[in-house]
Amino acid sequence: MPVIELHDLNHPGTAVFSHLTESQLRSRVDPAKGLFIAESPKVIRVALKAGYEPTALLCEKKHINGDAADIVKQCGDIPIFTGERKLLADLTGYTLTRGVLCAMRRPQEKSVGEICEGSHRIVVIDGVVDTTNIGAIFRSAAALGIDAVLLTRNSCDPLNRRAVRVSMGSVFLVPWTWLDAPISSLHDYGFRTVAMALTSKSIPLDAPVLKTVSRLAIIMGTEGDGLPQETITSADYVVRIPMSHEVDSLNVAAAAAVAFWELRH
Repeated sequence: MPVIELHDLNHPGTAVFSHLTESQLRSRVDPAKGLFIAESPKVIRVALKAGYEPTALLCEKKHINGDAADIVKQCGDIPIFTGERKLLADLTGYTLTRGVLCAMRRPQEKSVGEICEGSHRIVVIDGVVDTTNIGAIFRSAAALGIDAVLLTRNSCDPLNRRAVRVSMGSVFLVPWTWLDAPISSLHDYGFRTVAMALTSKSIPLDAPVLKTVSRLAIIMGTEGDGLPQETITSADYVVRIPMSHEVDSLNVAAAAAVAFWELRH
């Protein structure tokens, strides 16, 4: 357990916590070498339990033998950087949540077929870019029985630091991957598609017909404009959430939670 105490902001090996952007961490040139940052002991524990591989730890001194003692023990021979709270905040650019960050290797991307196999309820996240919404959708998916998540490439990375933190580690619990083919291609895997959208032809979320479908892919659209018209047109069902007081829509994360609960298998 090599514990390295930091006294300045330029120590070799700390760039992963300070200088690398989210894009650089993903290592688009060579995704096999990509990293992400897990923040807070609770989230790091979920990642470790799910089998994610740590590469470095940044930890306030007081937590090495305190809140993060079990994490330090599990992390084996990786470098453990430590220092006072202010120095670590200056290094990272923000105050650490619970005083611990862990750099971890990104997992190998799964195929859509792997994700869909054995699944009955999946969510397709189409063009959602807000990290908080991504994290919240994953947390609801894990809690409310969604088997897997697919994301279009214009959506936020689920392993973005903030998305991971908001999800409370749920991004490590629900299988997910990127969807490069048209959403209608999910028909090839036996799914009927449900576009969550307000149109003149939308049926209510509690329509009995939706309960009879064995495999459903629930499509959630971007925060501003919603789903593209092409996606709505090609969906098997277009669905709205019945609402009161002339409210016409919910935040995408809130709408996702309602849809997941109602359409659970």
